[in-house]
Amino acid sequence: MLNVLIIGASGYAGAELVNYMYRHVFANIKKICVSKNSLDAGKMFSDVHQQFTDIINLRFESIHDYTLVSKDIDVVFLATDHNVSCDIVPFFLSSGCVVFDLSAAYRMKDNKIYSHYYGFTHQNKTILEKSVYGLAEWQEEKIKKAQLIAVPGCYATCVQLALRPLVEESILCSKNIPIVNAISGVSGAGRKVNITNSFCQVSLQPYNIFTHRHTPEIIENLGIPVIFIPHLGAFHRGIIATITCKLKNNINEVDLYNIFNKFYKNKPLIRIYNKYLPSIKTVEKMPFCDIGFVIKDNYVVIVAAEDNLLKGAAAQAVQCFNIRFGFSETESII
Repeated sequence: MLNVLIIGASGYAGAELVNYMYRHVFANIKKICVSKNSLDAGKMFSDVHQQFTDIINLRFESIHDYTLVSKDIDVVFLATDHNVSCDIVPFFLSSGCVVFDLSAAYRMKDNKIYSHYYGFTHQNKTILEKSVYGLAEWQEEKIKKAQLIAVPGCYATCVQLALRPLVEESILCSKNIPIVNAISGVSGAGRKVNITNSFCQVSLQPYNIFTHRHTPEIIENLGIPVIFIPHLGAFHRGIIATITCKLKNNINEVDLYNIFNKFYKNKPLIRIYNKYLPSIKTVEKMPFCDIGFVIKDNYVVIVAAEDNLLKGAAAQAVQCFNIRFGFSETESII
């Protein structure tokens, strides 16, 4: 039984983490914490997330001293802003904890990305170099040995899972850059009230074209350039990505299906479609990434869908937890 601390538990992804870990056979949640200035400090979890009334009876604690909350803790989940994670990860690592960080603070090795896309200079370069990128289906062996697992971003997870098999098999035409159009529900912007993610304000609209923070994350980890065009949609949760690529000659639907099956046949949270295309409905409140595709004249359109709060955040974090400690990969997830 592993003692678990969850920091940032009042947010959407944090709440999903609490739900998964609360019912995990091999985990014991010691504390769920929020920042010392949080309005949720002292409240019951089920008062903030009422769907868990009479199910999860835990109280949010505010953090004034990390040395107090780290006592008898084996595992820390951070559902915090990247600035917070960047500062507190070294403390928990030095305390002997295994850390699963859902922020971007330790996802990328190139320090320049943080300066350009996140507006700060990374001060923990040694830790950054040792962090393991937690794309669960592709990093299993590294995750098993890691002390710090940086859980990928929601868009980055969806796009990479769709494109990585094609990159590995070298079937993409090198003269054409994959173009990714992806739409996310408003929960991706977090729980804090903001006029830009109010349902009364949100239309279907693109944003941060060429400048979205997940763009360098996708490119660094895929190893190829992409054009990433994110959109915000007037729905609560989920991501659907439509990816247009040109293939090398003589690749047909059967070939591509076999390639996806080769890499994901034994991966329980990836579902490959061969008759239909995924939708938000197929993944909403589910831990899967669903992938389908259509080919014509050496072009392929790949459609990938996931719940941004689950496979794009909490479910993948718990999947990495299960891999790290040798449990069934889907324990508490399915």
